[in-house]
This record gives sequence, C-alpha cells and structure tokens, in this order.
Amino acid sequence: MSASTDEAVVPDAVWSGRFSGRVHDLFKRFNDSLPFDRRLFPEDIAGSAAWARALERAGVLDADELRRLESALESLHQAVATDPAILRDADDEDVHSFVERNLVERIGDLGKKLHTGRSRNDQVATDLRLWTMTALDARIGEIQAVITGLVGLAHRERETVFPGYTHLQRAQPVLFAHWCLAYVEMLRRDLGRLADARIRAAVCPLGCAALAGTAYTIDREALAVDLGFRSASGNSLDAVSDRDFVMESLSAIAQTSIHLSRLAEDLVFYSSGEARLIELPDGLCSGSSIMPQKKNPDALELVRGKCGMQVGRLVGVMTTMKALPLAYNKDMQEDKVPLFDAMDELSICLRVLPPLLEGIVVRRVEARAAAIGDFANATELADHLVARGVPFRDAHHQVGRLVAEAIERGLPLEDLSIAEIRNHAPAADETVFVDLTVDAAIAKRNAVGGTAFDQITTRLARLKKPDARERPLGEIDVRKATVADLAEIKRLVDLWADAGENLPRSEEEILQSIGEFAVATEDDRVVGCGALWLYTPTLAEIRSVGVDPSCHGGGVGSRLIEHLAKIAEDLRIERVFVLTRVPRFFERLKFRTVSVNGLPEKILKDCARCPKKHDCDEIAMVRTTWPEAS
Repeated sequence: MSASTDEAVVPDAVWSGRFSGRVHDLFKRFNDSLPFDRRLFPEDIAGSAAWARALERAGVLDADELRRLESALESLHQAVATDPAILRDADDEDVHSFVERNLVERIGDLGKKLHTGRSRNDQVATDLRLWTMTALDARIGEIQAVITGLVGLAHRERETVFPGYTHLQRAQPVLFAHWCLAYVEMLRRDLGRLADARIRAAVCPLGCAALAGTAYTIDREALAVDLGFRSASGNSLDAVSDRDFVMESLSAIAQTSIHLSRLAEDLVFYSSGEARLIELPDGLCSGSSIMPQKKNPDALELVRGKCGMQVGRLVGVMTTMKALPLAYNKDMQEDKVPLFDAMDELSICLRVLPPLLEGIVVRRVEARAAAIGDFANATELADHLVARGVPFRDAHHQVGRLVAEAIERGLPLEDLSIAEIRNHAPAADETVFVDLTVDAAIAKRNAVGGTAFDQITTRLARLKKPDARERPLGEIDVRKATVADLAEIKRLVDLWADAGENLPRSEEEILQSIGEFAVATEDDRVVGCGALWLYTPTLAEIRSVGVDPSCHGGGVGSRLIEHLAKIAEDLRIERVFVLTRVPRFFERLKFRTVSVNGLPEKILKDCARCPKKHDCDEIAMVRTTWPEAS
C-alpha cells in the first residue's frame, strides 16, 4: 500500500503485466469480488483439479505435474477448511486469484501453469454453475421436507372441517386436509421448476476460455463428466456471457417464495384473534415489548415478507443482463450476490416451516362452526333445488332472497322452517335440512380433486407416509403407451430435445411409433417415457427417454429402462443399445461402453442423416438381454 490512501500498488494482480501505474484504492474496493465470490472456493478447487486432469490428458502436463497440482489443491482446500480466516481475510481480487496465488506459494511456477488454456471468464461460469447445481439440490430437499410436513398435517387433520374462503370471506366448507394438499400441489410444481432449472445449469463452460474457446486439445466432454455436468457447452461465446441459468433459478425461487408467502398469510390469518381457527407453536412466535398478552406470528410474517426481495432479485439480474453485448462484461459480477442471497433466504424459509407445521393445533370446534357460518351452505340449498328441476339461475335467485330474509331475521338458513323456505323456493322439501349440514356439503364434493373425505383419503393413500425421508410421491407405474398419452410424450420429448439430450420428434412421428413407447405414471400423470426401436431381429435401441424434472432421483428412469429391456428380452432380442451423455447411469443398469462403429445398423439408418454425425458427443452402450449374460 502506498503512502496515499487513494492509490494501491497491486504488483501480483493476474492482469498487472499490461499496467505500470498504480491502482486507485477505490477502484480496488469497487472491483474486487473476493468478499462475496469466496463462496465459490470449493467449486474453484474442484474445477481447477478437473482442469489439471484435462491438461494432463491433452499432454500439457505430465503425470508428476498433475500429481503435484492435485496435491497442492487438496492441501489448500484442507487449509481453508481448518482455518477459514485464510480465505476470509485475504486481499486478492477474486477467488480465482486467491487459489492461484496460494498454489504458486506452495509449488512455484507450476501453479502458474495451471491457467494454461482457460480464462477467469470460463472459470467463474463453471464455478457458479457448480454452486447453483448444489444449491438447487439442497433447496429441492428442503421443499420435500415442507411437503412431508404438509402431508403429515393433512393425515392428522383429515377429518377436520374448516371454512374455505374466497375474497377473504367464508365461502364453502372444506376439510383442513384439503387446504394442506392444495399447497402440496403448488410445492410439487415448484420442485419441478427447480429441477428443471438444474438441468440447464448442468452444462459445462470450462474450456471456453475468454470467449473464443481454448487453443489446446481439451476433451471437453470428458471434462464435463469429470465435474458432474450433463454435457459441455456448445458455443464458447454463449457459455461465458450468459447467466440465464441464474435468472431461471431466481425465477423458480421467486415462484416458490410466492407460494410460501401465500401459505404464511393463510396461517397468519387463521391464527389471528379474529379468526381463532388455529394455534401456532410458541417456539416459532414472539411477544411484544410493551403488550404482555401478544403472541406474534413473526416466523410466518418473515416468510411472507421475504417474498418481495426474492422477486426483486430476479428483476434486478434480468435488468442487468438485458442489454449486455457479447461476450463477457464486468456487469455480470453483479449476478452472484442476488443468487447467493436468494438461495440463503429461501433455505431458511423452507427450514422454518416443518417444525411450525408440526406444532400447529387446529381449533376443531371453532373451525367447524366457522365452516357453516355466514351462510356457507347457501350453495347446498341451490343444489337441492336444482336436483328438483329448478334451473340453477332461478335457484340462485331464490336462495339469494332466502339469505336476505335470514340476515334480516338474524338466523342461519337451517333455522328457517320448511314453510319459510318454500315461500321463496317452492320446490324445496324436508330433505333440505340434511343437505344444509356441513357433512353433507363436504361429502357431495366427491369428484376428483374435491374436498370430500373419500377424495382426501384416496389422495393421501397415493402419497408416501408423512414420516418418509424421501419426497412424497405416488406409486410409479410403467405401462405400454396409448394414443391418449401422445401430448405428454411430446412434452417430455420436447423438454429433453431442447436440453440437447434427445433428438426432436414431431407429433406425427411419435404417433406413428406409439406402439414402441412405454410411459411411467404417477397418480395417473405421465412422468416419464421411452421407446424401444427394433433395428434387426437381434438388435434394438432404447431411445426418446425422458423423465419429468419433478421426479428426478425417484427411480423413474431406471424403471423405464428395465421395462423396455424386459420387452426386448421377451422378444428374444439379443442386444439393446443406447446413445447417451450420462454413461454412469447406464453402467448401473448393466450397459457397457462400445464403439458406435460396432452398431452398423444404427450408423446406416440414423447416423448418416444426423447433423452431428462428424461431431458426435454421445457414448454408445450395449446391454445383452437374450440369452442372459453368464
């Protein structure tokens, strides 16, 4: 540091060779990102180790150099884990500079050699994608825990009658379990959005260098697999300069936060002195500094309040990115703090909800009384009249007049006599008083998705038990596809074709080959598909495999592959093969890697027409199905 407080000498900056003057202190403070991007330290270590292995495969490093680099990186990783202050108190420009400086201190010039062929541009994109994938996995697990809590509460309160609201006014009675399961549906869609965002985050930019790609013979697909990505990026300009994976993750976070905010608002209202429908656990509420009687739902209010910031973070990053020219620009440094903060805030909101849900006490007597109050059974009276031949609009008008009279007299509908009811609704009979009961009102809502006890029981039976560790799921069934599945198969094929994992197929193509498709279903919803395409009497291909992102990790893909392989076995087809970018998945299913040249039928029929035939990035794998391998 110079004598001046306005300037600093930075002789060891990674870019200092071009500069001979002094760096202004304010610029250093403005420019440096280590105070926040140090969170990417584990990812930078992992990326650097993988890059060292890629350089060794390319002949840039020898085996001894690779060993020394990997050892130094592991030593640095352990040192920071033992003493985080090493990283926290460092004065480097960013996490990449910190790692490089420490490597040079440990192993000399070899530490500088590691940067051969890469740039901080592809480094930071790689680190941030790896971090995002891990963070999304964690949030998915936390959402699953909230879903489990809601399912558990629904099990406990599956017979509890509760008021349903529209416009914040009592509307119709429901079961409290029906309210719980409404948020289960929302959060399961959120699971799908987060899992879908992870798919597009899992593309490896490493090896794209500053913008034009690396000049070294790096096997980028092997590098991607080494780091746990799904594939390598297809364009270096795009890979280093876009942050749509950040925006997509923030969008999924914002949507999840909106659902959590709505859930929190419901519970705040239900626990209020005016509603008195539930009691919240003391341990997740606070009191007043001046009013000793108060019990404030602060945890829920914070869940509700944080939603606005989550939406703001999404808008902020989108606004930052909206007019950036290709390729990298320093503006993109502003993507990290919003993403880090969004993940942190969502995490604590999700983690506070399971104990809160577990501790809720529903005031069942008060809830039942409220469910029938404010003429919530008026629709039942209208339906009673419709069942006796009165057009609904006439029934609606007649019941409206009855409600007006009941309000004027200060009576509920069920306390009017049959004669008084018939004054306005002549078609009514004595059974009207049964129809006006809350239990009858709920029991009638027995269509799929309704609040009837039978529907709630059926829905809960399809979900995992509330104490299950994994996410609640219905039973997965794999069956032969039908024409009725066409739209869902097309959706899944398009999803994975857009992600670069499958070939696109038109609806007409899928329809013509519908007999070759199988589908996986959960609660009658198609969540996976795949096809068995016959090439010869001894060879078939499993293709067009796609699983809904909301079901990743649930074994759907494995079930589909085994189902299709069993069909091949039953047909006495000797071998089935796949072309894939995820060989480890298929290795677990008894597939072995082969040369695609050993599949002449595939090469002649399909590969010859493929636009990527000279630059194929898929691995051919084969499984013996008949006779069974010894």
